[in-house]
Amino acid sequence: MKTTTTHLVRAHGLSKAFGTTSALTDVSVTIGHGESVAIMGPSGSGKSTLMHILSGISGADRGSVILDDAASGSGIDITGLSSNQRTRLRRDRIGFVFQEGLLLPELTALENVAVALMTSGTSRRQAEAEAGRWLSALGLHGMEDRRPGQLSGGQAQRVAIARAQVTRPDLVFADEPTGALDTETSQRVLDALLEATVSRGASLVVVTHDPAVAAGCARTIRLQDGRIVDDGLGGGPR
Repeated sequence: MKTTTTHLVRAHGLSKAFGTTSALTDVSVTIGHGESVAIMGPSGSGKSTLMHILSGISGADRGSVILDDAASGSGIDITGLSSNQRTRLRRDRIGFVFQEGLLLPELTALENVAVALMTSGTSRRQAEAEAGRWLSALGLHGMEDRRPGQLSGGQAQRVAIARAQVTRPDLVFADEPTGALDTETSQRVLDALLEATVSRGASLVVVTHDPAVAAGCARTIRLQDGRIVDDGLGGGPR
């Protein structure tokens, strides 16, 4: 499928149910190249389900998710890929930052970041050199040998951001990345996340309950009862 769109992600008609419970109903959304987007809504509104489908973690019952491929000029339908293909796609083109960081406690900060490259075949030496550059860029120079238990919450989240960025993905998803942090630290982490992602032309999708975090993004999508009630584009429900 040839594309001339400026959208990195185009999702259309997504629906997902868990048993008799509908999590998403006919949801359509676009994410632009280099755009930062917040997804908000009350608990149970479908935020996490939407993120999981857009990122290829899980599939949809109906609908499509097209990820633009600028190199080939074609679009990849994530929903049509096998589980193994989605895993490779996430490894190569998608980064993740989670609320608790999910760092490996037995590894140092440097190793936690480098492992993302090493799983793609990069040598340990090259991976650790690139990991060190990202940690320095995020204000963590001198903390490379600390393990997660020796870092503050904000420092650990910046390590998680470095890990998400080190493979230079086209798209980064952050699931409540500041949920466990105080207000001041949250702002620093959000600033670091935006700087690391959008400044290099990648797209950022943040799932959050925090209006201050959403305000830092260029656009906010609001969900309620599995439907989009505001797409942030002035188009209302989609």
